[in-house]
Amino acid sequence: MSGPTMESRVQTYLALRRNLGCALEREGSLLLDFARYADRTGHEGPLTAELAVRWAKRPEGTNPIWWARRLDVVRRYARNQVALEPGTEVPLPRLLGTSHHRAQPHIYSGEEISALLRATGALVPTNGLRPFTYSTLFGLLVSTGLRISEALRLARTDVHLNDGVLTIAETKFYKSRLVPLHATTMAALRRYQEQRDRLCPSAQASTFFVSDSGAALKQSAVWHTFVVLRRRLGWENGPQRRRPRIHDLRHTMACRRLRAWYEEGADINQALPALSTYLGHANVTNTYWYLSAVPDLMSLASARFERQGRER
Repeated sequence: MSGPTMESRVQTYLALRRNLGCALEREGSLLLDFARYADRTGHEGPLTAELAVRWAKRPEGTNPIWWARRLDVVRRYARNQVALEPGTEVPLPRLLGTSHHRAQPHIYSGEEISALLRATGALVPTNGLRPFTYSTLFGLLVSTGLRISEALRLARTDVHLNDGVLTIAETKFYKSRLVPLHATTMAALRRYQEQRDRLCPSAQASTFFVSDSGAALKQSAVWHTFVVLRRRLGWENGPQRRRPRIHDLRHTMACRRLRAWYEEGADINQALPALSTYLGHANVTNTYWYLSAVPDLMSLASARFERQGRER
């Protein structure tokens, strides 16, 4: 093979981007997989759209949205590479369709949230730390709207119970923020801290949430536990795309907060930027993604619209 390999090209690109502060964990892994595929199949010379599409569609039987997302990763690399290798072909946008689809979120009712938290009490070992860990973790997610990754990365020093504030450090969009807590949330975190230190005094992990062995909780383990609870609660019925997810707790928090503001008569246009900041969004338009047209919310919005119309 003449000239640099595709893998060496991609490694140079990733090193440059990472030196500029981009983590590129998932994207980097996909790009390296693409480069190794290109080298393995004997491809020489600049990147071609045909090669990119062939690689993007390799996982047969998967969702076409996943193909489009894989192609998007290569497209971003190609747009950079075309300045270095003029013969590089940049795949057209949406060549494999859209890469984004908003799954219909499940907005949890108060009864469902209570049922989920009660169900954690049956997790084994029932006399261990695990039930406390999951009831507190899920309760924190629904009361603050944190991303699950943010909650699991919380260090013990990030939880300021005396001040009632969490420090969320360098999360999505490389932003850090302070998250004020309600008094009931503070009390729940304090109870968990006491149980954690009593049941697992020699925990090695510096994270706030730990497993029974004292290790940091892994996101895959949390998802597996949630699926077990979802099955026990009978939430597995119906279309797969509508099954409750952990991330739906974040959607639920946003909708409940908006509903409370409507009920309080707050100025929604002024309140939404505060919610956007609280959730850690780069701009308020990202927050709209989380606001679903649930019936009671639409009823409150409609009533306010009619009232304002009469006043005018």
